[in-house]
Amino acid sequence: MLPELTIEPPDPAAAPTPPLSYARRAEPYELVELMDQPCSYEDFRGCLRDLAEVNRITRAYAPTLAYLDRIVKRTPGLHACPLHILDVGFGGGDTLLAIARWAEQRNLAVFLSGVDLNPHAARAARELNARNPLAAHIEWHTADVFTYKLERPPDVILSALFTHHLTSPEIVRFLAWMEQHAHLGWYINDLHRSRRAAFWFRFLPIIFNWHHFVQNDGPISLRRAFTPEDWQRMLAQANITEASIEQHAMNRLCVARIR
Repeated sequence: MLPELTIEPPDPAAAPTPPLSYARRAEPYELVELMDQPCSYEDFRGCLRDLAEVNRITRAYAPTLAYLDRIVKRTPGLHACPLHILDVGFGGGDTLLAIARWAEQRNLAVFLSGVDLNPHAARAARELNARNPLAAHIEWHTADVFTYKLERPPDVILSALFTHHLTSPEIVRFLAWMEQHAHLGWYINDLHRSRRAAFWFRFLPIIFNWHHFVQNDGPISLRRAFTPEDWQRMLAQANITEASIEQHAMNRLCVARIR
């Protein structure tokens, strides 16, 4: 799900990088996830199927849906035309499906689309959600987000468990891209870096018999995750001053922007 960018380790001539610890974020080139490597479609699909279960168990959609409720409350007249919501790095599509249910419950017209660089993602999202009629109206696109041609400007741009797959400079670029293209606002739903959460997550995939990618990558994701100070620094580097950093249950750390 990474954008098509060259990820290179720091210049050896530069100041030495501090040793890996929970005091700082691990970059993707320092700790590699199996999901970010070439793999079979069956492994990728199996991993996404179980990640959707992780999201359901941990109520991972709640912060994103609460943000969308704030958007609707602050924007009169949204029922007059479909709200275009774009999910970047949609993976198995479960976040967009949760949004489709949210919109149906509120009788809100939405146009839902997602973009993901991984060539397996669109096929997996269609197959994993094939039994739900709400998924039939979601558009899945395979593209690099930074070169993706937005045929329909998005009102809201979202991402869930995507930014920890990027290097810190790429995240700064992504923040600036969202700030440029989102009409009403954008929202990042990701993880709070935590030694305790990484320790306990090692046991969940064994208990629930989740895919071995989930067992391997979960603790790594928590090492690549963020603290509020990380987000403050990257927002400043992207010249964004009006975003809020939110801590939520189940080790979620989110960043919200509403215009």
